[in-house]
Amino acid sequence: MSQKPFLYLRGLRNVDFTVFAVADGQKKYWDALYRKEIPFASGQQVKRSLLEAMMAEMGQSMAPVEFRFKLDKADKKTAKAKEDIALQTLDPTYPDQLLGGWMRATGEGKEKEDDNVIKRRSPLSISALRPLHPLLAGMVNDAAMTFDRRGQATTKVRLLDAAGNAMTEEEMVEFLSNTDKPLRPFKYLGDKNPRASGLFVYDVAIDLRRLFAVSLDRNDPELKKGLADDLRGKGWSESRNAFGPCLVCPEDERKEIISALAHALINWDITSNQARTYHPREVLAVAISQNANQIVNAIRADLDDSGENAKIRAIPRVDEAAGAKIFVAPVASGKGLGVQGNSTALDDAEKHIKTILTAFPYES
Repeated sequence: MSQKPFLYLRGLRNVDFTVFAVADGQKKYWDALYRKEIPFASGQQVKRSLLEAMMAEMGQSMAPVEFRFKLDKADKKTAKAKEDIALQTLDPTYPDQLLGGWMRATGEGKEKEDDNVIKRRSPLSISALRPLHPLLAGMVNDAAMTFDRRGQATTKVRLLDAAGNAMTEEEMVEFLSNTDKPLRPFKYLGDKNPRASGLFVYDVAIDLRRLFAVSLDRNDPELKKGLADDLRGKGWSESRNAFGPCLVCPEDERKEIISALAHALINWDITSNQARTYHPREVLAVAISQNANQIVNAIRADLDDSGENAKIRAIPRVDEAAGAKIFVAPVASGKGLGVQGNSTALDDAEKHIKTILTAFPYES
């Protein structure tokens, strides 16, 4: 097995009439070449979803985070609590911290005595979930949402007067007899939030040299004071990688994390949406390689301008001859990708990831 220091993965997903974000509506950007708005989910959102899936697979909770608020004046009676900082745990014994990274600036929390910023760059580099090609995805406005309870016996209709007082049934009947507009248990909500549909991809690059190693470099510290000794006591071994001296996560813990990470890389999902926006975003195909160019060529879109009036079309392609290891799910057979699906494809993809991650010599 090759000991190349990186693993690259590209996943192709189908998206139907859904929203990736709720707080500020669907995220989108303007594609200047094809002159259209393109929906996407940020790399941060994908990373968060992936880490949540990994921790759920391990049956563990995410590392604790302390959100601090600060009074804006000394007088507590008139003071208001203002948002301050969020303090991360900075502890690699939490798998989501080890893989997700952290950062705490000088003077934050208990680390006031430290002179340097404490940071760990995540060994996972994760792209946004975005269209395979601008012509293979789009957005539709859903502007006809209603809350309708007509025909439900338990539904009540009540009329209030100008002062907000409930009118009697006789007053309602008298009012309605003088107007041609009935009162129905029906409310138009009106939702202008666009929904995304199409074929979407995400890319992940994993730096195997840093995946389970935390640096002991004092000039650019990753660990809080005293934590290195605690890790040694928990079985973390001293080693040296391409970046200098480091501590390496114990083998038993690595095996558990590798199994959960392999599952999460394939099966993560964005679950922070409202129920009405949910779609499984099923995985159609996965390309895995230790060469970044191979995954890009393995799952791609080709342009065709041979149609009527020379109109350009984008044709999705899964190319098994591109060099990457390809895994195609059965649902992909109906998407015109030029390949046939396999019922065990996604399980096989997990196993292939585990094989690569397990074979790397982390301790040497």
